[in-house]
Amino acid sequence: MIETAGPLVAIEPDVYGVPGAVRITLNRPDTFNALSEALLDALQRSLDDVAASDARVVVLAGAGKAFCAGHDLREMRAEPGFEYHQTLFARCSKMMLTIQRMPQPVIARVHGVAAAAGCQLVAMCDLAVAASDARFAVSGVNLGLFCSTPSVPLSRNVSRKAAFEMLVTGEFIDAKTALERGLVNRVAAPEQLDDATRALAASICEKPRAAIAAGKSLFYLQLETGIDAAYRLAGDTMAHNMQDDAALEGIQAFIEKRAPRWRQT
Repeated sequence: MIETAGPLVAIEPDVYGVPGAVRITLNRPDTFNALSEALLDALQRSLDDVAASDARVVVLAGAGKAFCAGHDLREMRAEPGFEYHQTLFARCSKMMLTIQRMPQPVIARVHGVAAAAGCQLVAMCDLAVAASDARFAVSGVNLGLFCSTPSVPLSRNVSRKAAFEMLVTGEFIDAKTALERGLVNRVAAPEQLDDATRALAASICEKPRAAIAAGKSLFYLQLETGIDAAYRLAGDTMAHNMQDDAALEGIQAFIEKRAPRWRQT
């Protein structure tokens, strides 16, 4: 149980009883986990620490009634200068990119509301499991602030027209619609959200760490390049993967019609 007065970000190893699964929880429930400067810095440090650890998968969650309501607007309004906001969004973008660039798959565990930069967090995570009553929006336009930085991962997760509609209307979509549009992978009843998240995390933890890390890196790299270069990158990645003991054992196990005996290091 994470207390309101506790750290801005809490890290729990072997969460759900799954060795290697780490949960990072945003802990500003009184503000619906709004991304203040302090929370951004704490989350950046936590992601950096976990990225360098032996963790195999990361679950990103929010304490209280919501996943994340976006940036802390009161804090932003108190500092009207251009340079301040330019630096703030650069820090936020660095944190978002850390999620994509760390070797471990990151699963967003979404409940309540994921709005603006909170929806951006969901889109930046590699995977997402949502409660059936969760809601998603990039709603800055309702305040006269187009959600430009959230548009980057959103447009890379859902179709262009679906993303643009969300951006120019600021309207919320429900979990079912988010699933249909590809923003989340799985939807579960609120009381089954942890079970559904655990099942996905456990499935990833069963796979060889090196293959998952190399595959994640390649997945995003090839998306941002032409198809010829993508095939070259993918072929090179697979050739390197084939030199790994886990791949050799997995293929041998297939040939021998048995379960692979991977060394989980």
